Amino acid sequence: MASTTFSGPVTSTNGFIGATTGNVTGDVAGTITLTSYTVTSANALAAKTAGKVIYVSNGANGAAVVAFGNGSAWLRCDTLGALAAA
Repeated sequence: MASTTFSGPVTSTNGFIGATTGNVTGDVAGTITLTSYTVTSANALAAKTAGKVIYVSNGANGAAVVAFGNGSAWLRCDTLGALAAA
């Protein structure tokens, strides 16, 4: 199968297929896979950029949770509270 590299915006009428790295914007049809972090590794990230989303395997008092950056911290999507390991 051929591989093509694009340097600008890409529009897909059938969703994204295959691995995508870097910043992705637009509509996504199907599932997405978020990089997995622990509370310790998430808090060690230098950029907690507003709007970024991560998966934290132990961020909900030891349980998995999706979190988003607010510009200075990672917040749980379910409670809007701070991440906390058990």
